[in-house]
Amino acid sequence: MRILCTNDDGIHARGLAFSAELCAGLGEVSTVAPDREQSATSHSLTLYRPLRATGRGERRWDVDGTPTDCVLLALGQLLPQRPDVVVSGVNHGPNMGEDVLYSGTVSAAMEALSLGVPAVALSFAGRDLEHLPSHRPRLERLLQSILTHLPFPADTLFNVNLPPIPGDQILGVRTTVLGSRVYEGSIQKTRDPWGRDIYWVGGGRINWSGGEHSDFQAVADGYISVTPLHLDLTHYSQLDSVRKWKLEA
Repeated sequence: MRILCTNDDGIHARGLAFSAELCAGLGEVSTVAPDREQSATSHSLTLYRPLRATGRGERRWDVDGTPTDCVLLALGQLLPQRPDVVVSGVNHGPNMGEDVLYSGTVSAAMEALSLGVPAVALSFAGRDLEHLPSHRPRLERLLQSILTHLPFPADTLFNVNLPPIPGDQILGVRTTVLGSRVYEGSIQKTRDPWGRDIYWVGGGRINWSGGEHSDFQAVADGYISVTPLHLDLTHYSQLDSVRKWKLEA
């Protein structure tokens, strides 16, 4: 099996090294990742300047672009053969609820899916990766289990979140839906050295919500969350209602 590993935390991230080492036991690993931190870049592409890919060893490159750029270059130029699956992560932090709309980790998996390659996004739902190595046996079994179902259902990727606890305390795996989160106090107003207003986005307090089947609740309860995602954002249950509006232009 040919596996492409990527991420949004950059080529030197601990989570990426962990993922590549884990996947090496499942197949032939290639790594193409950003040359620097690219968190929250979502599905952005670099269009107004050329990209540079630098070889960092056998089947290993960094790219001066976004996670989506990395997958696009890997599949279109860098790899001699298309991978059988793309594994994005392990991300340094959770990717649950609306996070998937901002996440470079999830967007790299989405880009792979849009190009016809199955994908899995992996995230550790805590900033301190101290406990990540203890997750290896469970995560290895989980990946093996997920990959036995290749090819995945059409237009589907899997978003996996690991709870920030030691691996031997994990209670199991839950198949989940996306929860919801609201940031409070995430915009900080301050001033630059010349007295002009500037704003920092980030920080603050996160309030999570969601039912018993949500990704947030699974992680809070000590379970690994596995959420199937797809690219089609159409709100199908509203189509007939909106058609009755008889919109005109």
